[in-house]
Amino acid sequence: MKVVGITTQQEVYVGSKDRNFRINEFLIIVDPYQGDLIGEVVEARAYNKYIPLNLSGELVDSSVLDSLKAIGYNIDEDTIYLAKVRLLNEAQYPVQAGSDVRVPEFNEVRDLMISCSPKEGLVLGIIKNTDQMADNMDEEYRNLLYIFEDGKVREQKEIPYIFNIKSMNQYPHIGIFGGSGSGKSFGLRVMLEEMMNLNIPTIVLDPHFEMDFSDIAAYIPEDRKVDYLDKFKCLQVGVDVGVRFEDLSPQDLKNLLDASSPLTDAMNNVVDILFKRKDSYNSFYNRVKMLAEAQEEGSLDKIEKRIQESTKDFDIEGWKKRKELYLNYDKSCPYSSVRGILWRVTRLYNEGIFNHDIRKIEEGLNQGKLMVIQGSTRILQVFSTYLINNLYHKRREYKDSLLNHNTAEYFPPFVVVTDEAHNFAPKGYECPSKAILKEISQEGRKYGVFLILATQRPTLLDETITAQLNTKLIFRTVRGSDIATIKEETDITEEEARRLPYLKTGDVFVSESARGRTIFARIRAANTTSPHTENPFDELKDRIEEESNKFFNMIKNKLPINGDDFINVIKEIES
Repeated sequence: MKVVGITTQQEVYVGSKDRNFRINEFLIIVDPYQGDLIGEVVEARAYNKYIPLNLSGELVDSSVLDSLKAIGYNIDEDTIYLAKVRLLNEAQYPVQAGSDVRVPEFNEVRDLMISCSPKEGLVLGIIKNTDQMADNMDEEYRNLLYIFEDGKVREQKEIPYIFNIKSMNQYPHIGIFGGSGSGKSFGLRVMLEEMMNLNIPTIVLDPHFEMDFSDIAAYIPEDRKVDYLDKFKCLQVGVDVGVRFEDLSPQDLKNLLDASSPLTDAMNNVVDILFKRKDSYNSFYNRVKMLAEAQEEGSLDKIEKRIQESTKDFDIEGWKKRKELYLNYDKSCPYSSVRGILWRVTRLYNEGIFNHDIRKIEEGLNQGKLMVIQGSTRILQVFSTYLINNLYHKRREYKDSLLNHNTAEYFPPFVVVTDEAHNFAPKGYECPSKAILKEISQEGRKYGVFLILATQRPTLLDETITAQLNTKLIFRTVRGSDIATIKEETDITEEEARRLPYLKTGDVFVSESARGRTIFARIRAANTTSPHTENPFDELKDRIEEESNKFFNMIKNKLPINGDDFINVIKEIES
């Protein structure tokens, strides 16, 4: 392999007569004046000077090839392989043309490829096209994982890709981007398995009910299986966890109501006036409801008339209370706004939001567990607003108390993970969950709170948050607007951007600020399986077969059925 053609300090072309090149493989250029220079293949081509394309873009006529063979040209062996190589570090001078090129040894690229030991980082997969360098790799980096490729599971042959989780202290937050079927959710699953291996407290907002780690994958050998049952917990909003109404501040309540359905300024004012500290749901609900009923009467005279017409002491007391509320709040609380608050708070109550508290989540985080919060997207928007606000400020108060030399209850650093992140932090309009995620993206690093946000549509994610994601995993992406956003927010090259629509499922470009460059990797086979892995068409087929077999098993002992028995058999089947 030799350097050919015109060279620069950044890029060179490498030619070979006997070795083909692979995109993203690493090569060392032995420059006689500047020493060894390491570069990465960004384009690869093969060329045969005897088989050019004609002006129409077609190959030359087969008779021409026959003529060339007849006069002694060995066409098959005259293919030249070319690679465009970009240097990882700019050279002082243009590279010497004619310099030798070789494949590096592992110890020459160790610092470029591996930033921490497997025990301290997240072992996410392999670095593609590094199998030649892995021959003399250290033992601690071998046999760490399995790769699922072309429908089969194989052992690791390449250098592992290990994400240094400690680097998030300087380069916080991770973004995972990719279209449907690209491997994005699979990559998120692998990342969460690694978080559990390191006992990192994590909250996962799971709108698809798929982040369950109970089922171990069948392809993992018996001696390599990992049991996560005691490392995670799935909790459903309204069933296992919720919001304790008595713990709410006025702002918490406004955030919850606003997430349920946007509040007007007048509605915000109603909450500020009517909500009292330490209110229970019933006391607040009754206060709002009684004010609305008094306003429906329309005037003080009509309320007085209702008091006089009441025959029971209970009703009299009730209307006197309504009169008091009417006198105090009618002018400052418009009827339409009071009804709006009443409708929203009733809706949240009916969804079970106020039936539980977040104590289970707090206990799980203190034990270093992965807490999976499940529910519909809208319910998670409502609940996460309160949950993340509450936990983030607990962590913040603890860290601030240390700086001020005060005592405060310990609360651990934690990571917030969500799929479909553009629903929680949308671009172009405000929502309560977006406010807290934006605050964490900008200030969370100081307090040890980090984000991992996955989305199919990075263009729809808030730009302030996208800009704070210092590590981005980019799976197959087809939409031009999303590719344009990715090019703006990462250091992927024009060549890599052109490849994004054609990536295989599970292949990923990893743009890490800590490394200062993009790595082409493949996510490892997950240790667990998603509840949604069954093909829906297989499900239909199995269901039809099951129904047919069920019916056949009912009648097989009664065959053949005579005309006299027909009615009796039908009755038995119906029962």
